[in-house]
Amino acid sequence: MRDARVSVGMGEGSLGRCFRRRGVAVAGYSGVPGTGGGGSSLTPDVREAFDRLTRENGVVVFMKGTAEFPQCGFSNTVVQILNAHGCPFEHINVLESDVIRQAVKEYSQWPTIPQVYIGGEFVGGADIMIELYQSGELAEMLEIAQNS
Repeated sequence: MRDARVSVGMGEGSLGRCFRRRGVAVAGYSGVPGTGGGGSSLTPDVREAFDRLTRENGVVVFMKGTAEFPQCGFSNTVVQILNAHGCPFEHINVLESDVIRQAVKEYSQWPTIPQVYIGGEFVGGADIMIELYQSGELAEMLEIAQNS
């Protein structure tokens, strides 16, 4: 029987704590892109960790900074929209790990940060969140995700 824990190469910041809370072991990473490690940042272990994180949380935001201190205007916009709905969400600060910052772009096949997942599905970035908020669709999506 396979161990339910997944080993992901990343540092010990809030990103590491977030994955550990979800049963994902944090291990040192030796193949940092650009240092001769080559290949994709989206290893099978990282993909599994992303799958688990987005599946087990109603709303997940991969962002620059934290919900309390966003470090880019687009990340701040997403946080403000979710807060306006009173929606709890898990946030991952991609500035803490080059591996995660690159891997999440590969995972979603979306080139920019922030990236929002609702109900386990990739929604988009700040521009999509603004459109969904203005149209009223976001409220419905968040209600479904929170009740699942």
